[in-house]
Formats: sequence, C-alpha cells, structure tokens
Amino acid sequence: MDLALLRTFVTVHRAGSFTRAAALLGLSQPAVTSQIRTLERQLGRPLFLRQARGVTPTTIGDELAHKAAPHLDALVEIAESAPEDGSSLGTLHLVGPPEFTAERALPALTRLTGENGQGFALRASFGTAEEALEGLAAGHHDLAISTAQPRGALLTATPLCDEEHVLVAAPRWAERIGPGALHLKGAVVLENLPVVEVHESLPFVSRYWASVFDSRPAASGTVIVPDLRAVLSCAISGAGLAVLPRYLSASALDRGEITTLYDPPVPPLRTYFLTARTGTLAMPHIARAHEWLQQAANGWD
Repeated sequence: MDLALLRTFVTVHRAGSFTRAAALLGLSQPAVTSQIRTLERQLGRPLFLRQARGVTPTTIGDELAHKAAPHLDALVEIAESAPEDGSSLGTLHLVGPPEFTAERALPALTRLTGENGQGFALRASFGTAEEALEGLAAGHHDLAISTAQPRGALLTATPLCDEEHVLVAAPRWAERIGPGALHLKGAVVLENLPVVEVHESLPFVSRYWASVFDSRPAASGTVIVPDLRAVLSCAISGAGLAVLPRYLSASALDRGEITTLYDPPVPPLRTYFLTARTGTLAMPHIARAHEWLQQAANGWD
C-alpha cells in the first residue's frame, strides 16, 4: 500500500475535511480527493462519509486510522530526526496571546535557539485563541498557546499552566474605597470607579465579577486599550481599576505602584493550553519546544 496515500488518509481523518487536509499537505483539494478514492478502491470499502461540511470516517476508516497513524508518526520522527552534524533543527512557528507569549513563552524558548546555528530558528506571532487554533489547524504554526481547548482529532492540547487574576488599582483608589470596604459591602463599592480594559465587553472584569462576586459589573470601560501591558500602565498612572494576571502585575505590586483591591479566598484562574497538530510532536524541534515550555511552566508563579 502506498505510504503517500496513507499519509493523506490519516491527515484527512484528523482534519475532518478534505479542504483542511489539502492545506496541511500542500496539495490541491482535487488531489486529496483523488488519493482517498484510490485508497478506497484498493481496499474495496468507503473510508469517509461525505457531508455538507467536512467528512466523517466510516468504521473501516476509524480502524485503519488507529492502525496506521502511530506507524506513520514514527516514520515522520525518523525522517525529521536531528541531523548528526549538529546543524539547525529547523524553524519553530509559535502563536499565542501577545502578553503571555512575550512575557512567558519567548524568554523560555529563546534559550533553545542556541548559538552558531546549533538550535532551531524561532518565529512568533500573536493572535486570539480562535485565530491561534485556526492558524495551527491550517498549518501556519507548529505550536499554539491559547485559553481555549480544541475539540476533534486534528489538534492535541496539553494543559500548560493556570493564570491567577488580581483586581488592582493605583493606591489612591484603594484609599478612596477604604480598608475592608469590599469585604463588608461587596462589589457595590466599586461601581463608581473608572475601569481599564482590553475591550468594550470588559472580558477580564466580567469574568472576575462572575467568579468572585457572582454578579456582573455595573461600570463601563473608561479606558480601553488592546494590550494587557497597556492596561497595567494605565492602572499605574491612576486611570482606574483593572483585572490583570498576577505574573504581569507582580513587579508593579512589589514596587507599590498598584495595590490589590480585594483578595478573595479562591482567586479566579484561567488555564492555558499548549496545542500541536496531532502527530507533529514526533518532529524533534516541535517536541523539544513542547517539552521545554512544560518544564518552564513548572517554575512560573
């Protein structure tokens, strides 16, 4: 049986779509369709049921995928193994949220780029969770960091770390509220305070309010900026309250530039996932970066 046909079949099985598989393989959709039909003729059985959006594997298709995929992944690992002469391992394409990628992931991964071409080249881009996973599925990236856990067999996600969120503001706002006011009166004491956020929908503040106060924020955004690092800068300048990841605000908290307005018994958390296309972790540079990020995450507060 032709290994190229099996590779195309496994890619379609994981992608759930001839169109997406064609993009991943660098082939035209008609070429993918032709290869699947050839394999079906050889086996004498249909492998996929065509639907309005994508394809669904038949029982025979599922059985073949489960038998063939591990062996194909092993062959990819052999083919992509690190060269013995110590030359570059290739280029890793990473995508993730701008703040987390810049502050957490990139400082960890740049240690693997090495000197004199001994490591791998690194290319990073920023995007929302939806953009990151769509780009990964389309083959534009090798690894994606996102707060969304993908579904389906095409992508494989591993929990990376939990991010604690804190409610902060410049000290003058804490003085205006008064010590212990939130514990006594709840979120109502915050209603007249200006809010700094990354979007008009107040995603961070709304999530915090729902988790901690079991309510929705009454205030609207006073300052809207597209980056959490800009939110931090505005909060330090006194623009209003903000909800920020602890790792991003820790230094400013230590310096007294901002202060926490409330310390809930159970702080809100958000989980990050490290995601790759199924089967690509057999490739050395992707596997190495994946493992290194997980090890680095163990030391992140």
